[in-house]
Amino acid sequence: MPVEIKIDTEYITLGQFLKLADIIQTGGMAKWFLGEHEVFINGEQDQRRGRKLRAGDRVSIPGFGEFTLGQA
Repeated sequence: MPVEIKIDTEYITLGQFLKLADIIQTGGMAKWFLGEHEVFINGEQDQRRGRKLRAGDRVSIPGFGEFTLGQA
């Protein structure tokens, strides 16, 4: 079952999501992480740390888990 991550804004970036989901420790690690790991958003691979994620999006990172974004 996917872990739900709640956001209280219209959207967050993929880099912000990685930090919010406790996958990385700092925002500066996002570029490195995305270069080393595959990230799927709504079933499509995407490595852009600036990718906008909105409530209802599904994020899957093999080895780290599956997540859904919900509105707070």
